[in-house]
Amino acid sequence: MTWILIGIALLFAVGGVLTALRKNVPLPPRTVSSQPRSYLGINEFEDAEGGVVVRDVWPPDSPADKAGIVGGDLFIAFDGHATVDKKEMTRLLADTPSGKTVEIIYERDGETKKVNLTTMARAEIDHLEGVFINRGTNAGQFGYEDARVVPVPGKNIKGVLLERLSPSGPAALAGLLEGDILIEFDGAPIRTESELVLRVRRAIPYTTVKVVVIRGAEQLEIPVKIGKRG
Repeated sequence: MTWILIGIALLFAVGGVLTALRKNVPLPPRTVSSQPRSYLGINEFEDAEGGVVVRDVWPPDSPADKAGIVGGDLFIAFDGHATVDKKEMTRLLADTPSGKTVEIIYERDGETKKVNLTTMARAEIDHLEGVFINRGTNAGQFGYEDARVVPVPGKNIKGVLLERLSPSGPAALAGLLEGDILIEFDGAPIRTESELVLRVRRAIPYTTVKVVVIRGAEQLEIPVKIGKRG
């Protein structure tokens, strides 16, 4: 019995020594990045098969805008990492320091493309938006009230179906019709309705832009004089 009690006492003594040693061992310092996270100038990503889809690009002159990215583009890889879903894309941006040049692989209309761009900090994106707001003119106005994304018959692309136009709006006055599928606005491919909204917003009032629409079996280029949003 005496030996059993001695053994128990030794176990408690050793445990106490180990606890004291652990308390005195300094923990390794946490690594905290001094670099702010990266931004591309993309409002939001949405989960899609094979990657993440860009909803729209904003503000003008952001990295994504300069690289030619538009709403509807499917990001497959970012800086060598697969963009498997929105959560992973968010993590990749958070782990990437601003000012880094990255490679993006994406798909548009079934075609794989590759582009390099240099990311920005949040403050730089905010500055670009401020430049737009203070550009000295109102936002553009196009004159449609209802629209939705649809596949274009006979083509491997999508466009924005103009379901209802304002009778006296710029689009109707230029000759666009309800039922036209808009696929290009001022040189930019239009694959999401929110991208069209922002392209119209950035257009300068009273300037003329070219839009491309599908009407039945025809593809038409129509010049539209942009109105002014009140």
